[in-house]
Amino acid sequence: MTRQIRLNAFDMNCVAHQSPGLWRHPDDQSWRYKDLGYWTDLAQLLERGRFDGLFIADVLGTYDVYGGSDEAAIRHGAQVPVGDPILLTSAMAHVTEHLGFGITTGTAFEHPVPFARRMSTLDHLTGGRIGWNVVTGYLPSAARNFGQDDQLEHDDRYEHADEYLEVLYKLWEGSWEDDAVVRDRERGVFTDPAKVHPIAHHGRHFDVPGIHISEPSPQRSPVIYQAGASPRGRRFAAENAEAIFTGAPTKALLKEAVADIRAQLSDAGRDPYSARIYNLQTVITDATPEGARAKHEELQSYASDEGALVFMSGWMGIDLSRYDLDDPIGDVQSNAIQSAVAAFQQADPDGREWKVRDIAAWGGIGGLGPRVVGSGAEAADELQSWVEETDVDGFNLAYAITPGTFEDVVEHLIPELQRRGAYPTEYAPGTLRHKLLGRGPRLPDEHRGASYRVGEARSTGAAGSAR
Repeated sequence: MTRQIRLNAFDMNCVAHQSPGLWRHPDDQSWRYKDLGYWTDLAQLLERGRFDGLFIADVLGTYDVYGGSDEAAIRHGAQVPVGDPILLTSAMAHVTEHLGFGITTGTAFEHPVPFARRMSTLDHLTGGRIGWNVVTGYLPSAARNFGQDDQLEHDDRYEHADEYLEVLYKLWEGSWEDDAVVRDRERGVFTDPAKVHPIAHHGRHFDVPGIHISEPSPQRSPVIYQAGASPRGRRFAAENAEAIFTGAPTKALLKEAVADIRAQLSDAGRDPYSARIYNLQTVITDATPEGARAKHEELQSYASDEGALVFMSGWMGIDLSRYDLDDPIGDVQSNAIQSAVAAFQQADPDGREWKVRDIAAWGGIGGLGPRVVGSGAEAADELQSWVEETDVDGFNLAYAITPGTFEDVVEHLIPELQRRGAYPTEYAPGTLRHKLLGRGPRLPDEHRGASYRVGEARSTGAAGSAR
């Protein structure tokens, strides 16, 4: 039986998300990110294409590693200016019926109590189509904006996030019983107080004695997304995530990453296929192979080398402005960047020595992920080969221009995948969780969050020490 491929769209409430410089293309509409009509039109397009969801990234700081300031980021619109992703969701949900929404927010910069209410509200308003991308933070500039000298150390960020999730699970899963809201007009009782419980959480980072102030939403806990690539990040994902994003540039590295993630899911007491895994990918397609290649060449002419290096500097933690574009990568003194480029070179059949210019070219369209360029049939061949060879579930599609890149995918790629029986022609019913995993609207019993359900974990210590 042909394996089904799953797709998410990857966007951000800004101009230059993953493809800096492409905002200059005459067909690009990303400058309309402030226009609600842009987002509702995009949501309807993605629903026509039967995408699992729209995954919206976010930052609360600027990319200021390149050149030691954020001047270049501001000049190129590199994820600045940027708007709040949460405020887009209700309008997009109103014009769609099935599309899911993965909202990025960080655990370091907001108390879990108001955040829990915000997610419950969105889950109610969307009929259970909300996911949350858990980010522990990676931009020091964001930490400084909140009065901190820098982010917590890497593993400390995950320890903090562990307790943040514990508080949320207690609020979402353990505070209200399913039948607490009775709406009894005769007795004048809207909610039965005996069925609403304070969580009495007292931990290292948070003290939350009271109840969740929202009634249970269709999913209770939103679908948890996560993109941690470090060993600690993958362990966190194995305990919590139901959709996991990777950014492997080659099939060999993706196969290794997927196998490790599935093994860690098993180690966490979960089914190794209880989380969907999506790899970052950019697809440039057209009706013919020649049309796709010409389109790619034109798009590349708008890409900004400096803008790409702004992103690469932030992601890799080294100021690439200190090097000439023609400097060999071996002269760049950073283990992180050398290991990343070594991975990219696996995709280069020529085995040439990479220069800083090559890093910029790689990241000019779609960021760190690989690119597929070809007709609908060629793109379908390539994506199917990635799935078959790596065991990945699908792809988180970045764009070169928006909505044009997504329109091309819906027009050329998806019908070809559907003809092959490799892509759904209709949505499954129900909530986002059920659409993704087919196991109903609520967290499965083996998930970490399920242990905090009403009646299941109250005797194990509502005080709940941090994991």
